[in-house]
Amino acid sequence: MKQFDWTSFTQRIAIQTTMEKAYNAWTTKQSIEQWFLSTAVFTDHNGNLIPAKDNVFEGAKYDWNWFLYEPTESGKITSANGVDFFQFTFAGACLVDIRLKQVDECVVVELKQYNIPTDEASMRSIRLGCHTGWAFYLVNLKSVLEGGLDLRNKDERFMPPMVNS
Repeated sequence: MKQFDWTSFTQRIAIQTTMEKAYNAWTTKQSIEQWFLSTAVFTDHNGNLIPAKDNVFEGAKYDWNWFLYEPTESGKITSANGVDFFQFTFAGACLVDIRLKQVDECVVVELKQYNIPTDEASMRSIRLGCHTGWAFYLVNLKSVLEGGLDLRNKDERFMPPMVNS
């Protein structure tokens, strides 16, 4: 395992959608709650709420919650070009880059998470845990954008860990 990169990973998925819908899926409260989060709160530089249908922008802050998980993830939007690139802090000092590329009738969504610390807890919970989590959520993004079916487990009778939570 010495050649294994514990500091970053990249995942890609092709989705039959438009660039605008794919970009909005990451950058609006209304859209990101349809496939990823139970609650997203985005605030501007002054702490004011960003309206649910508005795209977030560089410097905005977020507080995110998931179904059936207690912790809140807080971070900052570090880049948002309004078209095909979005970057945010995640899991502490990690960065997540979202790149979108139109390929025929599909948008390829490429997610790269990096700056992952190499202590045992981070290698386990961030490198391995986030890799698994993002794989599911990217598939759920595809499902929601292509057909409207949300695959997330929201039923408290089936508490995590589950494949879909």
